[in-house]
Amino acid sequence: MAQLVRFDWAMKKLLRSKANFGILEGFLSELLGRDLKIINILESETNKEDEDGKYNKVDILVELKGGEIVIVEVQVNTQHDYFHRMLFGTSKIIAEHMKSGKTYSNVKKIYSVNILYFDLGHGSDYVYHGTTSFIGIHNQDHLDLSEKQKLLYQKEYVHQIYPEYYLIKVNQFNDIAKDTLDEWIYFLKNEEIKDSFRAKGLLEVKEKLDSLKLPTQEKQEYNRR
Repeated sequence: MAQLVRFDWAMKKLLRSKANFGILEGFLSELLGRDLKIINILESETNKEDEDGKYNKVDILVELKGGEIVIVEVQVNTQHDYFHRMLFGTSKIIAEHMKSGKTYSNVKKIYSVNILYFDLGHGSDYVYHGTTSFIGIHNQDHLDLSEKQKLLYQKEYVHQIYPEYYLIKVNQFNDIAKDTLDEWIYFLKNEEIKDSFRAKGLLEVKEKLDSLKLPTQEKQEYNRR
C-alpha cells in the first residue's frame, strides 16, 4: 500500500483547492451520515474584538451548500482544556458570521469536527457526538419546537439549531474497520488505505495524497514536516 500524506498536513496545504474538495466532502459525508457539498473554504482566523481579546485559528473552515459551516481541527499534542477550545471556536464562528440587524433565526448552524491524537476525557469509544437538548427537570420530557418555529428555522428538533461536536479519538481505534467511517479512521491513524475500502472520498485520497506523487517542492516540505 502507498504511504499517504497525513491528513493534518493535507488540510493546510492541499485540501484548500477546489480540485480536492471531494476528499473533504467524502470524509464529512461519512461522519455526518449524509451526502453534502462544499461550496467554499472560508477564512480560518477570526478577528479580535478588542486588544485583550483572543484570536480563533482553526485548521480548516468550510461552508456547505445550504449555509452550514464546518470546523475541522486536528490536534496531536495533549490539551487538557480542549473542550473549552471547541466551545470558544464555535462561539467565535457564530458571532463572526452574524450580520448586524439580522434576527437570531439567522444564526449559522456549526459542526465542530475534531480529529484527536490524544485521549481527551475518559471513555471507551473512539467517536463521540455531542448535541444540545433541553430536558424537563420534573417530567423528563424533551423540549420541542413549535410548528411556527419549525417553519421559521426549517428544523424539526431543537438540537438541530445548536452547534454539534464530533470527537474522533484516533489512537483509541483498534484498526478493525467495521464500516465506511471506520475506513476513514483507519486512514487517519495509519496513513494507509486497504484495497477493500469503499468509503466516500478515499479513492481521491489514494490518487491525490500519495506522498510519492507530490510535486518536488511539496514533497520536500512534507518530509521536513
